[in-house]
Amino acid sequence: MEIKKGGVVSKLLEDVYIPKMFRAKQTFLRPVITPQEIPEVVFRELSKEKISNQIKSGMHIAITAGSRGVANVDIITRSIVDFVKSKNAKPFIVPAMGSHGGATAEGQTEVLAGYNITEETMGCPIRSCMDTVMLGYSECGKPVYLDKLAYESDGIIVSCRIKPHNAFRGKYESGSCKMMVVGLGKQRGAESVHSDGMGKIAENLPANAKVILEKAPIILSIPCLENAYDETCRIEAIHKDDIMTREPELLKQAFKNMPQLIVREGDVLVVDEIGKNYSGSGVDPNITGTFSTDYAKGGVRVQRTCMLDVSDCSHGNGLGTGLCNAITKRLFDKLDPEQMYPNCITSTVLKTAGIPIVVATDKEAIQICIRTLNNVDKERAKIIRISNSLHIGQIMLSEAYYEAVIQGKYEGLEAQDEPQYMEFDVEGNLVTPLIRK
Repeated sequence: MEIKKGGVVSKLLEDVYIPKMFRAKQTFLRPVITPQEIPEVVFRELSKEKISNQIKSGMHIAITAGSRGVANVDIITRSIVDFVKSKNAKPFIVPAMGSHGGATAEGQTEVLAGYNITEETMGCPIRSCMDTVMLGYSECGKPVYLDKLAYESDGIIVSCRIKPHNAFRGKYESGSCKMMVVGLGKQRGAESVHSDGMGKIAENLPANAKVILEKAPIILSIPCLENAYDETCRIEAIHKDDIMTREPELLKQAFKNMPQLIVREGDVLVVDEIGKNYSGSGVDPNITGTFSTDYAKGGVRVQRTCMLDVSDCSHGNGLGTGLCNAITKRLFDKLDPEQMYPNCITSTVLKTAGIPIVVATDKEAIQICIRTLNNVDKERAKIIRISNSLHIGQIMLSEAYYEAVIQGKYEGLEAQDEPQYMEFDVEGNLVTPLIRK
C-alpha cells in the first residue's frame, strides 16, 4: 500500500486548523521504592521465615521474567537471583511471556535483552524454550500447560507485576496467576485460557492457576506494584499457599495507584508512541479508553485517537493500531505481522492488530482526527497529547482547556506554559517536545 504525501488526502487535510497547545503537569500520590532500595527490599521479603525456608541449598530455581515494561525489572530480577545464590541454590531465568516474542524461544530471549535481562547482567543462565508439559484439566475443562524447563526445576519463583488488565475485569487480572497460566504456559497455555474469549477469562485464569499451584513446583510469588509515575512502590513475597487469597487484595491497591488523564474527556487523543513495553495492547486502555473488548471500561473519553510511532524495543509488534482511528506511515512501515499476529491468534482478540486509516505524516494524523469530529467546534477542539500510556505525568492540552486549568478547576493539573502552536518540520513530523527541556 502506497502512502504518499501531497496526494488527495493531503490536500483535504492541509487547511485543517490545529489549535495551540500548552504543557501541563499531572500530580498523583507517589509512594516509591527507589532503585537503590530494591535489593534490600527483595532480600527482606525473601528472608521472611515462611518464604526463606522454601529455598534450600543445591536446588535449581527457575525465576520468571516477562515481556511487559515493568519498572526496574532488571534490578528486581537480579536481586532475586542474588538472594537465591545466597541460599547456595542454583538460579536460572525462564522467559514467561506466553506467545510474545513471535512465539519463539529466540524471540523471547531477545525481548528480555531489551530489558537488560541477559546472562551477563543477571549472573545466571537464561533458559528459553517453547516446550510445555500438560499438567491436566481445570475445573472449567481447560487444558493446563507449563514451561517444560520450569516444570523440571526444583522450584519456581514467580516474579511479576500486579495491575489492572486491559481487556477484562475479575478478582485476578495481570499478576501472579496470569504469569503462571499465560506466561509460563507459553503459547499453548495462553491459547487455552483465552480460547473462550475475554468474557470467560476471569473464570479460566484462576481455575488454571489452581492446577499449576497443585501440580507444578511453584514455591512463591514476588509481585511488585507501581505508582502513577511508573515507579516501583511495593514488592511483596507471597508463599504459594497464599497467592490465591493475597493477589485480589494487591489488585485493589494497584487500581488505587493507577494514574488517569485528569481532564477525563476531550475530542482528540494524540499518542506519540505505542509499544509492548507500555501495555500488552500497545497502549493501556485504562488510560486511553481504547478497549479491545466489551469486558472492561474506563479511561479518557474522546471521539478520535491517533498514534504516531511504535517503540524500537517492540520489534515491530504494533498491537494497538486497531484501537485508534489513524496512524502514520512511519508507524505502518515498522509493523511486523510475525510479531503481532501470534498474540492475536493466541488471545482470540483480533481487534488490536487491525489497521486504521494510514496517513503520510504526524501532522496529517492529527488533522484527520480533527476534521472528522462530529458536533464539535473544531477551532476549539479539545486535544490531549501524551508521550505514551505509561508516562502521563507530563502531557499537552489544547487551549480550550487553558482557562479551566489555570483557574484550578482540575485538581492535580497545573499549566506549565502558555498555549503555542506545535511545530512540524517540512516533512510533517511533529518536532515540539512534549516535555520541555
